Amino acid sequence: MSPKDAQRDASGTSSVENLDVKLEVIVIPVSDVDRAKEYYERLGWRLDQTPPGIVQFTPHGSWCSVQFGSELTSAAPGSAKAYLIVSDVEAARNALVSAGVEVSDIFHVGPKGPVDGLDPERRSYFSRATFRDPDGNTWLMQEITTRLPGRVEGGVTSFGSATDLASALRRAAAAHGEHEERTGERDENWPDWYAAYMASEQSGEKPPE
Repeated sequence: MSPKDAQRDASGTSSVENLDVKLEVIVIPVSDVDRAKEYYERLGWRLDQTPPGIVQFTPHGSWCSVQFGSELTSAAPGSAKAYLIVSDVEAARNALVSAGVEVSDIFHVGPKGPVDGLDPERRSYFSRATFRDPDGNTWLMQEITTRLPGRVEGGVTSFGSATDLASALRRAAAAHGEHEERTGERDENWPDWYAAYMASEQSGEKPPE
């Protein structure tokens, strides 16, 4: 089936729900392009080849890039806010601080608002930290290890970097150890169990027992 056919519903008409669209670039407003370029290089983001007047960076492991330039947007410098996903917010914060980036203390979402420190249960989506570029554009790092149901299409599993894959393997190993303790047996089929567990984290589906 061709992509065009896949975007049509049962009646043969085009269906916007099935339209395959991927977010490619977000534009942020900056007042000093050279200063912003130096800052995002310090973050370790990849500097991409672009036409004159456009500076584009891509975070390690991300499919979506960030662009800025003197003529790209009329928004006020520093008015942008975006979320970044990390698998370990502590490790990510430590790496940024070591690179000379000013990052907030880690906090988590509580019933009445932000609370200092990591989420006690280390729940996905709860632990966060923020940093701002020289213009004040805000980046919020959010620790996500297990996706909410429906956030990722079923059967689609991918890892943006070796670091993310290694973190997922460690979580699968810990969960598999608990699985073997519950069953009282060594699971010779652990590769399939690992794969099912890691896929369930990304899709939000129920993990194997």
